[in-house]
This record gives sequence, C-alpha cells and structure tokens, in this order.
Amino acid sequence: MNTFLPFSKPTIDEATIAAVGDVLRSGWITSGPKVAEFEKQLSAYFGGRPVRTFNSGTCTMEIALRIAGIGAGDEVITTPISWVATANVILEVGATPVFADIDPVTRNIDLDKVEAAITPRTRAIIPVYLAGKPLDMDRLYALAAKYKLRVVEDAAQAIGSSWHGKPIGSFGDFVSFSFQANKNITTSEGGCLVLNNEEEAKLAEKYRLQGVTRSGWDGIDVDVLGGKYNMTDVAAAIGLGQFAKLNDITAQRRKLAKHYFATLGKDFEKQTGAQLPPQDFESTNWHLFQIVLSERITRADFMAQMKDHNIGVGYHYAPIHLFKLYRALGFKEGMFPVAERIGKQIVSLPMFYAMNENDVERTCTAIREVLSR
Repeated sequence: MNTFLPFSKPTIDEATIAAVGDVLRSGWITSGPKVAEFEKQLSAYFGGRPVRTFNSGTCTMEIALRIAGIGAGDEVITTPISWVATANVILEVGATPVFADIDPVTRNIDLDKVEAAITPRTRAIIPVYLAGKPLDMDRLYALAAKYKLRVVEDAAQAIGSSWHGKPIGSFGDFVSFSFQANKNITTSEGGCLVLNNEEEAKLAEKYRLQGVTRSGWDGIDVDVLGGKYNMTDVAAAIGLGQFAKLNDITAQRRKLAKHYFATLGKDFEKQTGAQLPPQDFESTNWHLFQIVLSERITRADFMAQMKDHNIGVGYHYAPIHLFKLYRALGFKEGMFPVAERIGKQIVSLPMFYAMNENDVERTCTAIREVLSR
C-alpha cells in the first residue's frame, strides 16, 4: 500500500535545522537578534511597513483590536467560516462579534452582507482570506472608509498572496499572519502583525510583553495591560529559513493547484456534484485546495474512505456561530445558510510544498473512486 499522504506537512531544510542548533548553542534562545532580523526581513517584504512578531497568529488580532481601541459596547463584523480564534479575539477584548454570511463561490465573507450588518456600534471588520484567497480589497477598504471602520485582516493563511500585484500586508490597515505548523511558512508556532506606524508598533511591543517599557539600565514602567506573547529566537531562526523560500513555496503550490484542476477534469463538478474552488493563479497562494462535497455523501464518510486510501483530508472550517459558546450568545442554525452548507461539506485536500504531481494524481484517483460509490 502507498505510504500515508497527509493533508499538510511542513518542510524544514537542513540549513534551517543547523540554524536552530546555532541559536540553542548561543545561550540566547528567547527574543533576541534572530527575532529582530526576521522582523526586518518581513518589513522589507511588506514595503517597509512596521512588523512585530508574536508567539501566535491569534494574539496578533487581539492586540490589533486593543491598539484600535475596540472594547465593551463595540461590534466587530467577521465571517462564520474561520478558525474559532477569529471570533474569540473579539470576545477577549470585550466587544460583540457580529457574523455576516459568506460568498458561495469564494467562500470568503460577503461584503454585501457586511454592509447590511453595520450598525452605529460597528467599529471594525475582521475579514478572513480562506485558503489564502484575498477579498476584493478595493471594495473592502472603500467600505471601511465609508463607515469609518478599522480593518484587522485575518491573513493567517495568506502569506505570499497578493492584490493587483501588491503583497497582502504591504497595504491596508492591521494585517495579521500566522506561522503555525501547517501554514505556507512556519516558525512551528507564531505569527506577525503588520502595523501602520511606529507609534502603533511601540504599543504592540508593550502588549506582547506585559505592558513593560524600559529606559536606561534599571528604568521600568507599565502603562497598559499586556500579556506574554513574544516570539523566541528559536522560532525566528525557523522563520528566517522558511521565509527565504517563500517565492518557491508559493510557485510550487500554484503548480500543484493547477494539476488538481487538470487531473480532476472539466466535468468533475457535473459528474460528482462537488464544487471546486475558483481558479486563481495570480493572487492566491493556495494555502489550501478545498472542495465542497455534494450532500450525497457525508464529510465524515468521505474522510474515512479517503483514509482507507491512506490519504489524509482536513476540513476548514466548522461554522463558528454553531459552537456552544456562540449559541449561548444567541446565534442559531439558519442564520447564515451559505456558511452552514459549506461548513458542513467543505474538505481540504493534501497540499504542501514537498508534494509532487504523482501525489495529486493519487489523491484525485481516490476522490473519484470514493465519490463514484
């Protein structure tokens, strides 16, 4: 039998492993020169904008909301189809999450539904770029300007994606990226926040390390309530090795996505009732290759049968508003029908840098066999 093909797998080269060893031997393993270098390289990539790194791509969004002054009494609009962290950070700052349904084609938040959800209490939008596919960024920021809203882009999956040739993160408001293990580049765990100016960057530094400001040899003060969110030099050393290959990683993922479309064929949707993602090879980094299954098969059955073929399949994501925590806030079934339908049947196929076209073909053969039953 073929070896197990996971839906995601990080690729860490020997040079990066050696760099981590150098950090461990240096005696400086927490935040230090590697973090500073990683932030410098990220800033250059994002057009010189200030960048600060953190120990997750979740705290970056919470800190962005805090910098923007979002809190009790405020509403923040986001999508129901994301990892639950996207909504949890709204609750963490004391604000109220408001969901807007998604577009059935792109699977990203529907900006028409966003505008309809805006009230006098709305202070911000958190859009999510599912699978790395950006929204209509021009329309997003026109909408934000019209209603004087802050934008915290949940670009967790979108490193390497772009809009009209400009990298996501090189423009806009706050932009949050994740470097968790299954992302296109990883630091094992971690993330970064792209900010608008040095004043915001200095405030982000306070929030990531207990609110502390230091001066001189022994001067210390605390004027905001911060946490412990700093990235280590160990993680940054991994990030530097990964970041150096970002263009190659993005190109390989686009190549694999094209091969998925070619191998599944033009009649795949008609024959199986499943829905393919939009064919976007310019702006999307193809963090995920996702199909939405026909209701003729349950997702659990599909995943189990793919496992029988020794192929791993994930799903991203279950609708946030149907979790118990959010049902307790008054959300219920039927409120966001597109998100509920897609959240029930969406699956993520194997997609990672070390895959090859044979892996894609093997996956597609298994999909056709499972769906033909």
